[in-house]
Amino acid sequence: MPTIEISGPELSVPARRKVAVRLTRWLTGHGVPAGHVVVRFTEVPASTVFSGGMPVDVLPHSEHGLRHASVTVCVGPDRDEGFRDALASEIAEALELHERTPFLYIEFRPTDPGHVYLAHQGTLRRAGEALATAQGKAQR
Repeated sequence: MPTIEISGPELSVPARRKVAVRLTRWLTGHGVPAGHVVVRFTEVPASTVFSGGMPVDVLPHSEHGLRHASVTVCVGPDRDEGFRDALASEIAEALELHERTPFLYIEFRPTDPGHVYLAHQGTLRRAGEALATAQGKAQR
C-alpha cells in the first residue's frame, strides 16, 4: 500500500487532485491497485521548514511551479532502487519541480505490509492480507 505524504505550502484542491491522480496512475501502471494508493497533503506554515539555517519559504524561487516540499513515501520492501528512482522522478514532475525550486526532499521508507492495517467492511486487516485477497480476485 504505497502512501505518499506531501508537506509544503498550500495547494488548491484542483492542484492536489491533479498530483494525486497522476501519482495513482503511475503506480497502477506499475501493478499497484488504485484503491491501495494513498496521497496525503499537509500544509506547512511559513518559517517551519529550514535548510542550512534558513526558512525554505524565503529562499529565491519562481512564482510558478513548486516552491518547496518535503515528501515521505512508504512502499513495500520489495520495491527496488529502479522503482524508487522512477517514482521519485514522477513525484518531482507531478509537483512541477524546476530549476528555480529551492528545496525538494523525498524520503522512501520501506514498510512491510504486515505492519500496516486497513479497515475493510468494519474490521481491520493487514495490508498484506488485503493485497493477497485483491490479487486472488484478479486471477479468477
